[in-house]
Amino acid sequence: MEDKVFVESEEARKFVAAILEGNGVPRDNATLIARCLVAADLRGIDTHGMNRIPSYMERIRQGVLDPKASPTIEHVTPVVAKVDGHNGFGFLAAHDGMAAAIDSAKTFGIGMASVAHSNHFGMSAWIVQQALDANMMSLVFTNSSPALPAWGGKSKLMGVSPIACGAPGKDKPFILDMAPSIAARGKVYKAKRRGEKIPLDWALDKEGRPTDDPEAALDGGVMLPMGGPKGSALSIMMDVFSGVLSGSAFAGHVTNPYDPSKPADVGHFLVAIKPDLFMDLEHFKDRMQYLYDRVVGSDKAAGVGRIYFPGELEILTQVERLKTGIPLVQAEVDSLNAEAEKIGTTGLIIKSAAARSSK
Repeated sequence: MEDKVFVESEEARKFVAAILEGNGVPRDNATLIARCLVAADLRGIDTHGMNRIPSYMERIRQGVLDPKASPTIEHVTPVVAKVDGHNGFGFLAAHDGMAAAIDSAKTFGIGMASVAHSNHFGMSAWIVQQALDANMMSLVFTNSSPALPAWGGKSKLMGVSPIACGAPGKDKPFILDMAPSIAARGKVYKAKRRGEKIPLDWALDKEGRPTDDPEAALDGGVMLPMGGPKGSALSIMMDVFSGVLSGSAFAGHVTNPYDPSKPADVGHFLVAIKPDLFMDLEHFKDRMQYLYDRVVGSDKAAGVGRIYFPGELEILTQVERLKTGIPLVQAEVDSLNAEAEKIGTTGLIIKSAAARSSK
């Protein structure tokens, strides 16, 4: 693998916010988007971090993403909010939708938001964390552009749409954020960007054959669902709750975030739940701690050194990257700095460099 360079998280946030502002995004919105993107980098979800900036900026330049748009909210019932993203950044629409759901849950125990006419919102876990910061459980759904076949088919139809949820704990929260595919599509783009191969069970080429070439997987190929028909059904479920319900694009009509030809029209579905509906909060957290202890303390299979709770590995990665910085390869730095040059701002300030070889 190519040698890595490292960027401080605060430097990354300032840099990303500056790029966004330079492309017409209002300052407060740019700050929020930058925080969400860098949160993904800190958790090790590099496919949904600052490397998304060039594709987002290209969509702005092509006029298919409105940098100045802010979401509007209509309260359909005391516990249901309807959010219109107005073809702005998905981060803004999802943040405001979850905020509305949290406010409802504080009073009524549960809140829900349906978001229409939005865009890619990066890593779902940041929205789960927004709910956790308010001591709320959550469900976070979105649909996305075609990448998976329906089970038994061979053409792109359903999205690699993440399923996410969370619950507060005593020391460690529960955070699930997963795609219904064997691997997230962003990992294929990352492999292509870095000139790396992908595992043969991730995708098929356009002829329907397993491939380790990310270019072949992206050029007419399809991602493969996890668990066969189960992963396929989960991706359809995301389309029902996020696309059909919201009035956004669905059934294969969401535009790829790397396709700057037309608006994406993504839909989201967000739920916040007050965890102390049936017991006090500390008792709930004690029960979550018991679950955590039972999971990580269970008998290990041969060759396993440690069992992790969902979301725990990402928390540990964040702790490490706050110390060492966020790793990037030079091609990624060059791509980001090219965006800085376009608006006449300073490039990324590199913290350090180190050689890392693949295992």
